[in-house]
Amino acid sequence: MIEINREACIGCGKCVSDCIGSYITLEDQKAVMNKECFQCGHCVAVCPKSAVSIPDYDMADVESIDTGAGSVTADHLLHMIKCRRSIRNYKHQPVEQEKLEKLIQAGRYTATAKNNQGSRFIFVQNDLNKLKDCVWNNVGDLVNRPYKEISKEFLPYAAFYKQHKEDPQNDYLFRNAPVVVYITSDWPLDGGLAAQNMELMAIAEGLGLLYNGFLARISEQNQELKAWLGIEDTTIRVCMLLGYPNVLYQRSAPRKEANVIWR
Repeated sequence: MIEINREACIGCGKCVSDCIGSYITLEDQKAVMNKECFQCGHCVAVCPKSAVSIPDYDMADVESIDTGAGSVTADHLLHMIKCRRSIRNYKHQPVEQEKLEKLIQAGRYTATAKNNQGSRFIFVQNDLNKLKDCVWNNVGDLVNRPYKEISKEFLPYAAFYKQHKEDPQNDYLFRNAPVVVYITSDWPLDGGLAAQNMELMAIAEGLGLLYNGFLARISEQNQELKAWLGIEDTTIRVCMLLGYPNVLYQRSAPRKEANVIWR
């Protein structure tokens, strides 16, 4: 429930006008909650006197917005976006815990449908070999059967499995990345939005990643794996390989012209 400090409130009405559900009104020149809300936090963010709080959240985590020196410029941000690359070659170097924590922060502060904040982030680094064994054993069970019995969606995995069995270093699904990240969410878009912010943070930390649809698909149908990860009750929306790039790109890659409609 939102709490409003009446002594600190100056009755400016900014929280009232910015409240998406009209949950706040002014009474005797003070803001008052008139019904429970979904705690989007706009009232906390817009109040000039820090009079609004949400006890269910960690208010010590709230930061003042600095629009002055040190802010990311539009040109710098666009440069990062243009120069990002999908990384398929990683150094044999673990990723520091503090950098992974930064990615979590970038993910959890991403917008979510109806402010449900239901995305879950699973980082596998210490137990990566267990994950690989579980995935590859499952792939083997799916593809080691008569060709006509293999589901069409799993046919590409037969080739991945054959290559991996012949040369264990030829790991198409994991590509020697030191970290695998799964994102689950009830709403399909939530996981993708979080992943995009996490990628930008990874780039800022000198890391690289690869969105891995093949690994996401094979992991989603593996109930044993999902139970081991503790995510059997939700849906894998995104899977990413993460680590330090073992390749140095010198420039951005060209793109097609934007397909835009102006009205």
